[in-house]
Amino acid sequence: MKTILRIAKTELRTLFYSPIAWFLMIVFLIQCGVTYLDALEGIAREQDAGGKFFGSVTEYVFLSNRGVLGGVLRNLYLYIPLLTMGLVSRETSSGTIKLLYTSPIRVREIVFGKFLAMMIYSGLLVMIFTVFVVSGMFQIKSPDSGMLISAMLGLYLLLCAYSAIGLFMSCLTTYQVVAAVCTFVMIGLLSYVGTLWQDIAFVRTLTYFLSISGRTGNMLVGLITSKDVIYFVAIVYLFLGLSIYKLKAGMESKPALVKAGRYTFVIVSTLVIGYFSSIPSLVGYYDATRAKERTLTPNAQKIIKELGDAPLEVTAYNNLLGRYWDLGRPDSYNRNLARWEPYTRFKHNIELKTVLYYDTAFESPGMLRYYKDKTLEQIAKQYADSKDLTMDQFKTPAEIRKMIDLKPELNRYVMQLKYKGRTTFLRVFDDNMQWPSETEVSAAFKRLLQAKMPKIIFLTGHLERSINKLGDREYKVLTNLTTFRNSLLNQGFDVDTLSLDSQDIPADISALVLADPKVAMTAASIEKLKQYVNRGGNLLVAGEPGKQAILNPFLQHLGVQLMDGILVQTSKDLQPELITPYLTETVSSFYPALAHSHHDSAMATMPRATALAYADTGIFTIKPLLITSEKNCWLKKDNLVTDSAEVVFSPENGDVRKSFATALSLTRKVNNKEQRIIVTGDADFMGNAELQRFNLRNANFVFNTALFSWLSYGEFPIDSTRPKPEDTAVLLTKGQVKFLRIIYLWVLPGILLAFGAILLIRRKRK
Repeated sequence: MKTILRIAKTELRTLFYSPIAWFLMIVFLIQCGVTYLDALEGIAREQDAGGKFFGSVTEYVFLSNRGVLGGVLRNLYLYIPLLTMGLVSRETSSGTIKLLYTSPIRVREIVFGKFLAMMIYSGLLVMIFTVFVVSGMFQIKSPDSGMLISAMLGLYLLLCAYSAIGLFMSCLTTYQVVAAVCTFVMIGLLSYVGTLWQDIAFVRTLTYFLSISGRTGNMLVGLITSKDVIYFVAIVYLFLGLSIYKLKAGMESKPALVKAGRYTFVIVSTLVIGYFSSIPSLVGYYDATRAKERTLTPNAQKIIKELGDAPLEVTAYNNLLGRYWDLGRPDSYNRNLARWEPYTRFKHNIELKTVLYYDTAFESPGMLRYYKDKTLEQIAKQYADSKDLTMDQFKTPAEIRKMIDLKPELNRYVMQLKYKGRTTFLRVFDDNMQWPSETEVSAAFKRLLQAKMPKIIFLTGHLERSINKLGDREYKVLTNLTTFRNSLLNQGFDVDTLSLDSQDIPADISALVLADPKVAMTAASIEKLKQYVNRGGNLLVAGEPGKQAILNPFLQHLGVQLMDGILVQTSKDLQPELITPYLTETVSSFYPALAHSHHDSAMATMPRATALAYADTGIFTIKPLLITSEKNCWLKKDNLVTDSAEVVFSPENGDVRKSFATALSLTRKVNNKEQRIIVTGDADFMGNAELQRFNLRNANFVFNTALFSWLSYGEFPIDSTRPKPEDTAVLLTKGQVKFLRIIYLWVLPGILLAFGAILLIRRKRK
């Protein structure tokens, strides 16, 4: 060990008696300072202007693409080769390597000593980064220190891996520049190797293990895994082992077979380590973040625990002609494995399979027009040829239809989950995220565990809104559109329809929905509805302006009435009949996602709504859920005409200006259970058009989800919300950040430069 330390000390002396080590440290310090201060100043400017930062400042400043480590890691591979290129090649070119060979020093001591010197230098670079971490502790409100410590570990391990690679490359040549270039090339190869042979089951595991690309990803965001730590240790072992045997080959006369056997042993043993360290059941995890943000939420963990030890099979059906072909193509296995890793962490026997097929893509009905005079098989062959695939990899339409009926799933990418003989589908969605979140996955797991799911029944027979149509005012998006993430079907509910004229209301449903009946209900239907309410059944009633006479006789039974007239709202851009009431504090208790959002500024959109009047009769506790603004909204009593003149407030015509409730919650105790009822003055807020209206402040889909969650007593959707980040502000003004620029970009680099210059000048004089 003393010999290793002496060699490391000598190497460090040589390193710091050259300008390159000082130059790189100064450049590293300036790069960290620039990215740190730019991110900090951006938030400070926003705060000075009265704005707020709603995410994690720690993550943004240090770990995002614009953060300190984000910028450093993009260029880190440029630093180490300049330092390692002369570790051994300098000795070889000057002839001093022969003195080392003839001295009583073992080859491994030479290699370990030089690598230890690089470990110490890498530690100095991490200490420079630590300057900004410590600074952030005082300049960021409640910083997530665990995440930063994990990121520092990832940075250090990556530097050590690069150093081992550079050391080996320095053993291969006497030219330092060539050694540096070879190091660049090797790092590039290790970044690229993870994409090779991904369609071969055994080989893809090994090549994916060797890939250095993204290896620090988990640690940078606070998740330390044994497989990532072992990877860096294995890479260091691989290249140090190769370095030792390369140097030994230069001083020993051994048969080529023996030399090759040594190299093979190191490579094979590294791959074996990698293969076993990647087995899900052998991987250890530590979430260093304060709120355990890199771990499944307790609800999801509880559901997975209920699955027990029985295996779970996930079969992805991937259509060559489908929209999401890339999600399940042959080389995507490891990417999907990474997507499932949060779940395999807690359940090791999740088996992933993929079935490739080709069939009509129902999302692209016009496809055949672009391939005139070609059969479906010919189109598929053309697609396969363009992707370098063969047709024998795909099942034909007849073969796949014998296995499973995917027409209801539009023949698009879908995963079928199998557990103890039960099956359910897990879908991808037409949004930016695409992949199912923890909420949708947990809901699918719950379906496998229980046969009975919360059932929402929509009444029909009186021209109510349909759950099977895609018209603007219908409810398919809300209820059972498979491609919409927030549809009730994908959130864990069962939906169905029922006609009161010919059917009785089942006793086991979670809630009944009466949405905008356009003709008067029969006395028998109203009586069934009243009996359901009297038994304590949960109910949602959605009315519309002009339909007061249809619903008010029944609503009188609840102490609520749809007021005469229609609500109008002045706006520069929107039609006056489109109102935007604000969500009240009551709604935030319905659904955790609303409790964690900025519900005080969130609003729903309601086209053509009327106000609700209610009386405190003592039967129900009534609370408003949506409230209009008195400033720009009023109740218009006469006819609304929008195509001739501007709509104005007319008190002489009976118009009333005040805050109105457009949605109410009613509760009472019945049969030792809280009965829950919702009444709204609009039915369009649940319609297809409003749920797909893209507006950052439009909370319709979250509001609707909250309503049905409340009606089902919070059973679904599965709560996967996480605590709000605490580090949401910086404790500096933009003026103070400008002062820090002088310190971090001029004073500290100047001190390093002066210290290095003095050391080099004194060395030269000696």
